[in-house]
Amino acid sequence: MDSSAPKKRVLLIDDEARVRTSLKMVLEPAYEILQAADAQEGLEVFRKEGADLVLLDVILPGTDGLAVLKTLRSESKMVPVIMLTGTKLVKTAVDAMKFGAADYLSKPFDVEELRLVVERALESLELQREVKQLRSQVVQRYAFHNLIGKSQGMQDIYAKIEQVSDSRTTVLVTGESGTGKELVAKALHYNSSRRDRPCIALNCAALPETLIESELFGHEKGAFTDATARRTGQFELAHTGTLFLDEIGDLSPVTQAKLLRVLQEREFTRIGGTQSIKVDVRIVAATNKNLDELVRKGQFREDLYYRINVIALYLPPLRERGEDISLLAKHFLAKRVEEEKRPRIEFSKDALESLARYPWPGNVRELENIVEQAFIWSQQATEITPEHLPSILKGDSRSSSLHDDTLAGRMSLEKAVMEFEREIILDALKRTNYVQTHAANLLGISRRMLKYRMDTLGIGRSEHAATQDQETAVQE
Repeated sequence: MDSSAPKKRVLLIDDEARVRTSLKMVLEPAYEILQAADAQEGLEVFRKEGADLVLLDVILPGTDGLAVLKTLRSESKMVPVIMLTGTKLVKTAVDAMKFGAADYLSKPFDVEELRLVVERALESLELQREVKQLRSQVVQRYAFHNLIGKSQGMQDIYAKIEQVSDSRTTVLVTGESGTGKELVAKALHYNSSRRDRPCIALNCAALPETLIESELFGHEKGAFTDATARRTGQFELAHTGTLFLDEIGDLSPVTQAKLLRVLQEREFTRIGGTQSIKVDVRIVAATNKNLDELVRKGQFREDLYYRINVIALYLPPLRERGEDISLLAKHFLAKRVEEEKRPRIEFSKDALESLARYPWPGNVRELENIVEQAFIWSQQATEITPEHLPSILKGDSRSSSLHDDTLAGRMSLEKAVMEFEREIILDALKRTNYVQTHAANLLGISRRMLKYRMDTLGIGRSEHAATQDQETAVQE
């Protein structure tokens, strides 16, 4: 126990003075002890002095302990209450737990058991408080005033989120990759009455067809060869909360049909199961694909499309939100400065202009990655200048060509992103004298991942680079 931390307060409510004395002797000096001889006094002390834990006798003069327990639970749901009794009636114990007691002890007490029960209850309380604090921080993070973007397009989005957040209506979020669709889903959840319930995200494109159904609905033990135990699906985990289905346009026709049934009936059956499970889940779906076109081509069910497209939110690409670029860049930089506890650093005017000129094919996600790299490359600097930015942002001929080809439609988004990644890796290699280990550290990835991306992108190594790698391998 931390000696510098204030002692936890334990309130003893028991009409027998000798019992209170015994309890106090066991629990001091680890805890600050408060005492009361009856129900009324106990409630008065609790309300006036407060307590982190209550030890409450079941049999009290006037009002019994179970009635006091009900009152305590109505006034403070978190403070653990441990019931004490001289009887061994099972019903009494059951009633105590049913009314919200944290635990139950029979007189006479085993000293070590008493200490253990008290310690365990207080640890549980501390955990609940931490969870509550973290949840509050998350809710605050996704509060409307913390959403970044002053462009008219984003202001319209925030207004719509505020209008529809506190409902169970299904929402479809569309937009290019990297525009922040998951952020919108979380804003919808944490600004709703479901904010204290689960918010589960599932990327439908990241799972093979053989696993997606099990991931969504779960399975029973023995349902298929590898089903060695029951698995709870995402729908079940998200019960009373929100389920975010990202890249819903990538679902197969078979899975689309099963998803449609769940949305219609609000119930499903695990794979290999027979019992129907009812769920209360709000669905937020997202895609970067044109679902209208997929419906016309017969690749996406029309009935499912209308089921998920109740409220449609379109996120504009970053290139159409010019006034948000510097705002977002400063936000990401400030976040990294706070995380790393570094001295304050800002973008130079030239650096912000470079950011503003770039078309951002990877949208907000790409911008955050660029800021991350600039933050790393500016370790000893007092401000971020164009020199800390990747070459693709500096207006060289290769970068300009990439910009022009992307905007003119001569290069696909996927190709543009690959070319951009290639430029980033080459820049990191140049900055580290082609030592792959150092370049990987600079990029925040493993050396193996760097090598894989280099091979994928067709980045060759000069003789100088090979020599450097050999030297690094010897050092390692």
